[in-house]
Amino acid sequence: MLDQLSMVGVSWRQGGTERLAEFTLDQEQAGEKLTAFARRLGLAELAYLATCNRVELIFRRTAETPGPDLRRDAFELLTGRKPAPGEAERRLKAWQGEGAAEHLFLIAAGLDSACVGENEIVRQVRDCRDRAQAIGLLGPVLGLVFDEALKIAARVRGETRVGHGRVSLAEIAADLIRERLAETPGAVALVGVSPMTERAALALSGTRHPLVIVNRTASKAEALAARFGARHMALDAFLASPPPLEAVLSATGSRDPVLGAAVIERIAAGAPSGRAPLIVDMAIPPDADPAACERFGVPRCGMDEIVRRAEENRAARLMHAAEAREHVDRALEELRDRFVERISGPLFAVLQQRYRQTALEGVRRLVKKELKGLGDKERAAVERWAEALARRFAHIPCLGLKGLLYAGPDGSIDAFLDGLEPEFAEELRAALERGLETVTESHEQETETAVATASVAEAKR
Repeated sequence: MLDQLSMVGVSWRQGGTERLAEFTLDQEQAGEKLTAFARRLGLAELAYLATCNRVELIFRRTAETPGPDLRRDAFELLTGRKPAPGEAERRLKAWQGEGAAEHLFLIAAGLDSACVGENEIVRQVRDCRDRAQAIGLLGPVLGLVFDEALKIAARVRGETRVGHGRVSLAEIAADLIRERLAETPGAVALVGVSPMTERAALALSGTRHPLVIVNRTASKAEALAARFGARHMALDAFLASPPPLEAVLSATGSRDPVLGAAVIERIAAGAPSGRAPLIVDMAIPPDADPAACERFGVPRCGMDEIVRRAEENRAARLMHAAEAREHVDRALEELRDRFVERISGPLFAVLQQRYRQTALEGVRRLVKKELKGLGDKERAAVERWAEALARRFAHIPCLGLKGLLYAGPDGSIDAFLDGLEPEFAEELRAALERGLETVTESHEQETETAVATASVAEAKR
């Protein structure tokens, strides 16, 4: 079943973070578009992960999926336009099977981030899984792979040093603001309630500079402000009349600039120091209109600048990531074992039952036509012998199927099933699905326990 797993994505490595805006889906339309995409391409499961430095599609193919490489289809889904010849293959990366699982594990563990060991990614991966589940696109395979990814992330955070120190892009953004406040002390507005702004609020809460929490939904702004003793404003009120500020950090999910030209002009005119305030823009697409910032002389630091700072210490942090990488490698080895051992049980039970039924039907025909004089005791003995022989015969294809599940090439299980009578093939496919559901159910509690333990360890740090 892992052979059916695929990922297609783009990251900051392909042209910088701010070019990712082209590949992000509108939040309000994402569910509908993803559902239609999965239906059109015959995908059994599908999830969409969008962060400040990557956009990824994780999916499970079926026999109806038109080929293993869906980069051209993914490009059209994400950008809304057809790619030029070779454009999708050049700009999007693709992973298959265990390679896709490995890629998701590295993302969740923070080992494939611009800021190695970043903290926000764990919550973003969990939210990605939950959104897929909410729209009915999370099934047993993606459910298990996501749960294992979160479990590995928890181990890395709890048992290695890769997550120590400044490993959050929001903390790097907060450093930019602190540098500015050291020159011109004053209030800071955090626009949007998100993991980024929450982390930034935590990082800035000890600066003794006033914080203003701004959000479209006023109740969310009020809740976050209460945690840090900050002022809160609804977004409409802020845009109409921004308070005097020396810095703004914005991280919303808006498709269009939240801070347009008129708002940026008001913010620039109201800075107490007389200098244009600093805008740290962590949104993809940008929250602050870059052209308007340049027009009014407002310094804007976007995600490319934040990532550049993060990459300055990337090499040093990778030295501490070796132990974390060992966790990922062990998890990959265990993942296929877990799949095979758990899903093979229901599959083998169906095979053995079919062999048993065939053997008993043969015995009954034999007794009816050729051995009519057998007594009940002798007949029962023949049936027991036939059942034992059937189990021994079933053992051979069971071993072969187990080998295919462990190391067979992509599509080998489907090829095996396609060679059977349709009714029996569907029975075996249903057994595989039951096995996957068993794997997922047994894994959920283990994952939640590991995540909770890592959270406690991180809080103590």
